[in-house]
Amino acid sequence: MFKKVLIANRGEIAVRVIHACREMGISTVAVYSEADRDALHVQMADASVVIGPPPARESYLAIDKIISAAHDTKADAIHPGYGFLSENSAFARACADAGVTFIGPSAETLEASGDKVRARKIAAKGGAPVLPAIESVSSGSREAQQAVKTLGLPLLVKAAAGGGGKGMRVVREADELAAALAAAEREATAAFGDGRVFLERLVDRPRHVEVQILADRHGHRIHLGERECSLQRRHQKIVEEAPSAVVDEALRRQITDAALVVARAVDYSNAGTVEFLLAPDRTFYFLEINPRLQVEHPVTEMVTGIDLVQQQIRIAAGERLSIRQEDVVLRGHAIECRLYAEDPANRFLPQAGEIVAVSLPSGPGIRVDSALWAGAQVTIDYDPMLAKVIAHAADRDSARRRMIAALEDFLIIGPPNNLPFLRDLMELDEFRDAAIDTQLIDRRGGDLIVEPRHRELAAQIAAYLLAAGPRPTAAAGAATSAVASPWETLGAWRPGMGGRSS
Repeated sequence: MFKKVLIANRGEIAVRVIHACREMGISTVAVYSEADRDALHVQMADASVVIGPPPARESYLAIDKIISAAHDTKADAIHPGYGFLSENSAFARACADAGVTFIGPSAETLEASGDKVRARKIAAKGGAPVLPAIESVSSGSREAQQAVKTLGLPLLVKAAAGGGGKGMRVVREADELAAALAAAEREATAAFGDGRVFLERLVDRPRHVEVQILADRHGHRIHLGERECSLQRRHQKIVEEAPSAVVDEALRRQITDAALVVARAVDYSNAGTVEFLLAPDRTFYFLEINPRLQVEHPVTEMVTGIDLVQQQIRIAAGERLSIRQEDVVLRGHAIECRLYAEDPANRFLPQAGEIVAVSLPSGPGIRVDSALWAGAQVTIDYDPMLAKVIAHAADRDSARRRMIAALEDFLIIGPPNNLPFLRDLMELDEFRDAAIDTQLIDRRGGDLIVEPRHRELAAQIAAYLLAAGPRPTAAAGAATSAVASPWETLGAWRPGMGGRSS
């Protein structure tokens, strides 16, 4: 087993890996940019190394600096978390060349899974269902002109490299195709340095269902059931749950078998996810392989009791999986909500600022993965996710109600965030009835936006809480008592507005 693991990431996932390593008796090394000097993962790790200025390309994406930090601290393995370098085959090779174990799949597997067109071909060859597509196309090409006739409408333009919803465009009318291709190519080039795109037939109102897999280096592969990640904005997930409310045992066997077929086809090892679209008629289609730990991994951990990060580390160390497929039992239901520093009323645009105060929810079945602390700075340099709230209960509706209570108990004073939006999303009829799909927020999201007067009230509540502070001394009593409670003076407040948030 490794003695020291360097974590090539930041934020809540770095904290999550540190906790797993502590339980295993493994020492940890944090790397950080100058913007993260006081970050929680830096405070928690056994050692830390500054690797550059705030821009990710000069710090968290700088392979040579991270490898150098591993050498300097004598780390024998590197955990990449998710995002940043987690799917970078050049990084995996650099680790191998430096004699440091990369906690993830091989560089060859990363290359095969990272190219969506290549992954489609591998999945189809292995027998997994795929959507009709044109796999080589560019704006102005003959293939683009024939696409509507070949595939029909609607269509989805997708970047061949990368993910996170970048380089994707929906085409519903033939005259929209050329502009959509050009825009997707530009966005993909800017985001991934690779402007290749392809066309796929669009499934209207699909559900996004994915299968968690574990595979060791000795040919043993298992699945840990499915997750549903249908609630998305800008093609990015904000709510996930396990298991899916619409997947019965027969469909679960089919979709998990298909996931393991894909895993074998790319010779997968370590933890990973095979993603599918589930159409309204219950047919499903391969989407992509995510060759890393997923943001939403906690819901699988909650329903299976299996620590995925520890499994990643054990597999990377060469151990055989000690879990058999028959050992995997899904117990209850888990829901995860992603708290972002973003403004739902302004197209979910990221926000920045200082976390002035924070109080995390707790209680039976509640888990919060975060790196939040009073004084933490949310910058525009990185992904704006602040925390993940996970609720687990015996059934889906109990988990939903437990999540509502947790979001109401979550106090955060700082930049605008989506806490009220998430709270109201849990109450939406379609979510309560599990009648969801990937386009639901596009259709109904506007109904959940906190009205300006509520946003103003929340800011007043935040100011009140700050001014009230600890119990005042006698000398300060007069000044503090002059602060009027907005709950008493304003009638706009309603309990459960969506968390106490500024």
